[in-house]
Amino acid sequence: MTYSEIIHLQRKYYAEGHTLSYAFRRQQLEKFLELVIAHEEAILDALQKDLHKSSFEGWGVEVGVIITETKYFIRHLKHWMKPKRVKTPLLHFRSRSYIKPVPHGNTLIIAPWNYPFLLAMRPLIGAIAAGNTAIIKPSEHAIHTAKLMEAMINDHFDPAFIRVLLLDASGSAALSAEKFDFIYYTGGANIGRSIYTSAAKNLTPVVLELGGKNPCIIDETADIDITASRITWGKFSNCGQTCVAPDYLLVHTSVKDKLVTAIIKNIESFFQNELINTEDYGRIINDFHVERISRLISNMKIIYGGDVLPNQRYISPTLIEIDDLQSPIMQEEIFGPVLPVLTYNDFSEIKQIIAHNPDPLVLYIFSKNKQHIGICSNEIGSGDMVVNEVILHFGHLHLPIGGKGSSGFGKTQGKYTFNAFSHQKSLMHRSYFPDLTVRYPPYNSRKSGFIRWVFKYFFS
Repeated sequence: MTYSEIIHLQRKYYAEGHTLSYAFRRQQLEKFLELVIAHEEAILDALQKDLHKSSFEGWGVEVGVIITETKYFIRHLKHWMKPKRVKTPLLHFRSRSYIKPVPHGNTLIIAPWNYPFLLAMRPLIGAIAAGNTAIIKPSEHAIHTAKLMEAMINDHFDPAFIRVLLLDASGSAALSAEKFDFIYYTGGANIGRSIYTSAAKNLTPVVLELGGKNPCIIDETADIDITASRITWGKFSNCGQTCVAPDYLLVHTSVKDKLVTAIIKNIESFFQNELINTEDYGRIINDFHVERISRLISNMKIIYGGDVLPNQRYISPTLIEIDDLQSPIMQEEIFGPVLPVLTYNDFSEIKQIIAHNPDPLVLYIFSKNKQHIGICSNEIGSGDMVVNEVILHFGHLHLPIGGKGSSGFGKTQGKYTFNAFSHQKSLMHRSYFPDLTVRYPPYNSRKSGFIRWVFKYFFS
């Protein structure tokens, strides 16, 4: 069956109203949850094959998140689906006003390879809960996970409702050019721009979850030991292939040496000086990215690490000292286990440095200084901001996450994913009586005076 035929099937299925009821949506979420639980070990095995991801990390960051979030959706779905009554101005006397979440319709989810299960299935939960059909295009680079998701979904769900399609890059581009009612994309900015351009031709709304050079500021008030532990974990988990990982450090000169020493100590402690052999340290997804990252660190001042074994897709945790913002490694998102270290003397320098790569997906700051935290919150643009922690906001179901500007747009996570996959329809229901006849022609000065008076006192 071609993807055009599947799209046609899904349009028909949605138009017939199959996905709209609460009972259907809940049933499908429960079925999905059972499938994930039944395939836990197979998912972990696929993640290990694709990314050398440990079972601890695979479950804690991918499988466990999906299980927990699906249960959360099931628990709250009925409440989220209800129309929300809003205030009605006196000008609209004897009216009732509501906002009703309704499905977009036929949706497309394009997922990346770095968290191949999480970032394909997490938006799918939202699509199902909001009453949409969905086509999921997983990354062809994480092929073991992609094939497993294809079997899980395609063997157990009607293709007119949900379908996983395994396509290469050209197939993905052709698919995104089709007419959908909503597109959810996670991945790099270049492909994101292409998808946005295709969507614009069909006036299709999109959410773009892109990346960026996420700064991590460490000022002189930070608790260096805890800061170093959290940065080491957040940066080198999944071998640095995390869109919300710190991309570079901005460290006050007075604590730079102490921080670097503590990060190195943590690397050696976490992985027991057995980085090549340990199951706890991942691998780069493919040869192309091994070569790309190797090229970025060549001719750089390496503080620690820098070991590359191309035949094993291995790059060791690497710290690099940066004194030139124009160096190639500061021109693009690294997306690997390489952490540049920049220093500053005065906090006023921070804004100018970050401005070289504006609107990061997330800004991190480790500090006890309320003024510094306030400057970051109020004066520096970023999709999200986290104080004294890294990455964990990505599993905080009460917080919306997403980019700004070049790092994407659209907020998701928990209820915000449900909202993203829903159109917020305004409903106003008014009684026939009374009828404000002053609005009807012919107009005169008395009517003009009256309508001005009504607007002044009864409009809001």
